[in-house]
Amino acid sequence: MIDLNNESGEAVDEQRLVQLGRFALDELRIHPQSELSILLVDEQTMTDYHVRFMGLPGPTDVLSFPMDELRPPSDDDEPPEGLLGDIVLCPRVTAAQAAENGRTPEGEADYLLVHGILHLLGFDHAEEGEKKVMFDLNDRIIAAWDASRA
Repeated sequence: MIDLNNESGEAVDEQRLVQLGRFALDELRIHPQSELSILLVDEQTMTDYHVRFMGLPGPTDVLSFPMDELRPPSDDDEPPEGLLGDIVLCPRVTAAQAAENGRTPEGEADYLLVHGILHLLGFDHAEEGEKKVMFDLNDRIIAAWDASRA
């Protein structure tokens, strides 16, 4: 189950984000009954969260707050079910940085949603090897999403 709450004051295609979230979780073999919360916030709220939870100044594009520490299953394991956690996105920051990454604002939001989901599932990019695995998987999911909508 995916719950999306838009408190950003921005017009966002909420249905598309929920569909992408479900698509990404299916690609990662996470049980369909697992719970994911997506919160869209304004820049001030994101700044407050960034300072409070990360100790860093200014707004950021995405924050992830894992709950049950679910992990993608291996090929012969059953998909895990539980509380994935919360992803917080800031549409205004996302739109502002999209061009830097060669994406549309919608494409940047897509990329960051998948990025946040991967963080909830234990992926990280602090070290170069981890970064390659995470970003390659992020790119693969987005490519599959784009292909499914073509």
